[in-house]
Amino acid sequence: MDSKGFMQAFQNELTCSVCMNYFIDPVTIDCGHSFCRPCLYLCWEEDQTPKSCPECRGLSEKPDFQTNIVLKRLASLARQDTAKQTNSLEAQICLTHKEAKGLFCEVDKTLLCGPCSESPEHAAHSHSPIQWAAEEYREKPLKRMGSLWKMTQEMQNHLNLETHKTPSLQNYAAIRKVMIKVQYQRIHLFLQEQEQLHLEALEEEAKETLQQLRESEFRMTQQKESLKEMYRELTEMCHKPDLELLQNLGNVLERTDLVQMQKPQPVNPELTSWPVTGILDMLNSFRVDNVLSQKTTIHNVSLSEDDTTMIYGDDHHGVSRELQGAESFVAWGAVAFTSGRHYWEVDVTHSSNWILGVCKDILTSNTVISIDSEEAFLLSSMKVNNHYILSTNSPPLIQYVQRPLGGIGVFLDYDNGIVSFYDVCRGSLIYTFFPSFFSSPLKPFLCLRSP
Repeated sequence: MDSKGFMQAFQNELTCSVCMNYFIDPVTIDCGHSFCRPCLYLCWEEDQTPKSCPECRGLSEKPDFQTNIVLKRLASLARQDTAKQTNSLEAQICLTHKEAKGLFCEVDKTLLCGPCSESPEHAAHSHSPIQWAAEEYREKPLKRMGSLWKMTQEMQNHLNLETHKTPSLQNYAAIRKVMIKVQYQRIHLFLQEQEQLHLEALEEEAKETLQQLRESEFRMTQQKESLKEMYRELTEMCHKPDLELLQNLGNVLERTDLVQMQKPQPVNPELTSWPVTGILDMLNSFRVDNVLSQKTTIHNVSLSEDDTTMIYGDDHHGVSRELQGAESFVAWGAVAFTSGRHYWEVDVTHSSNWILGVCKDILTSNTVISIDSEEAFLLSSMKVNNHYILSTNSPPLIQYVQRPLGGIGVFLDYDNGIVSFYDVCRGSLIYTFFPSFFSSPLKPFLCLRSP
């Protein structure tokens, strides 16, 4: 093989098989093939599983790769050698001094020969060899592309979460309509008109909230596409001729800044806690005091049948009801209820993390309190990322209603198998359990976790 053929083969080895240009920020994947990082990311942009090599289709286990420094340097040298050959063309020769324009003026963004750079017009400006300047400028979009891709992935994660909220809220709205209907059926006939108004308001608000979620999904989808488009534009800019790259990169980066600033925020769906007319007056006729007579402070509260952690709900994996490592105030009833209707209130004004309700058995020791979840009907509050999550157990269900700001009322109708929770300040229903019957005595329970 002659020297020309050898050089051609050498340059081919430094060419990405996806974009057919010299490597920019090359990475080598599991199978041994190398590609430009932007080319590989764009090939995998739809998060295909498993990820495969664009060339041999071999599977890749790792999600990310380190830059191949050697390939990057060799590709840079090859790119500079090609640029030198281009600079030798007549168009790159100074007509005044008959010398090659090998210097780039940082101020005027133009090419100069040596004598021109020393002229009074350019002497005070900063100059550098065009190949060196182009390689240095090429690093700027690469760094920006890294932040763009990270934002794209974050936006995809937010979009996935936002998409999952819609069916959850739809199911919850349907369940809540049933609860409201049953609630109104238990009070006087003259409240039927108010019941209808309540249901209509709930349905309208649910529609508006669902529309907000759909609009949020649309905004996030649009933002993701804008980010991807800017990423592609920066990729194309990296492959532009040196002069075009040097002259136009600033405008592209400015547009990139504008796109990155337009980051949509996720929606936290929450339905208004409409008051149920007369409900507190009815409940107070069954009021009992001092139901939480047994009290202690402890560091470990386990709410599980087998001492494993219970989870709040499918939409919030990893949020635990096992209160460990923080001091907790725990109180429960010394006497269990076996019949009748009973109502009591609990003040949670100064606590953001709490659990309350009724349960079958409470097992205590010097360091641990365990709750048998076989018959436990509990309402919980947990603060996550400055947002309060209300949830119930059996089965785990997120409550998309306003967080109670003061007292919470607990109503136990043992004979009819009902446990309900109320927002005392608003006079509204939070949630109602509808078990068919209770098979065991039930004790009131409260846990307040220290901030």
